[in-house]
Amino acid sequence: MGTTIDGIYIEIKNLPNKCPRCHFSISAEYKDGCVKNSNFFDLFFKCPNCKRGFIGEYDWGEVKAITPLSYREELFEKEIKEISPAFIEIFNQSLEAESQNLNQLTGIGLRKALEFLIKDFLIYKKPDDEENIKKIQLSRCINNYINDTKLKQISERAVWLGNDETHYIRKWEDKDIKDLKLLIQVTVNMIHNDLLTEKYLSEMEN
Repeated sequence: MGTTIDGIYIEIKNLPNKCPRCHFSISAEYKDGCVKNSNFFDLFFKCPNCKRGFIGEYDWGEVKAITPLSYREELFEKEIKEISPAFIEIFNQSLEAESQNLNQLTGIGLRKALEFLIKDFLIYKKPDDEENIKKIQLSRCINNYINDTKLKQISERAVWLGNDETHYIRKWEDKDIKDLKLLIQVTVNMIHNDLLTEKYLSEMEN
């Protein structure tokens, strides 16, 4: 695609194919732009889905950045909301940091979110041990208080990757933020299953 802005002809090699606001796959509608020279320019687009505008920053005809960036809030089941609202808040703040390319902060936030999730779950299950659960290291909480073998193993691995995001040296160099988010999601699913199992067994006793 080529167009002329302020008397300067520019060649646009690629158009944004995803809206940074609503996150839908789109064919962006070009509206206007401003040009430094034929190689460096900013273009204003409209999303045909949400009808909002956004800017594509171009370098040698290739889009290099899209603004404003926004994140899609992760939604959780009500059982998770009830036992750990702080986990959800911290997790979504971490996603917002990721959307702003604050990648060094994203992992730290996810590690904190994981700790709140696991400790809140254990406090719910073992309220008499609340003070001890709050004080001891997360790895000890998992080892001492989680009886389900698979949940223990998965949450341990989530903690390993979370720790990599806060330590100077990475132990799991072949894993990244995507793996950490997946392990947290698996942990959430297993905790949710446990909560549902407890709920229906108590509601439907023999």
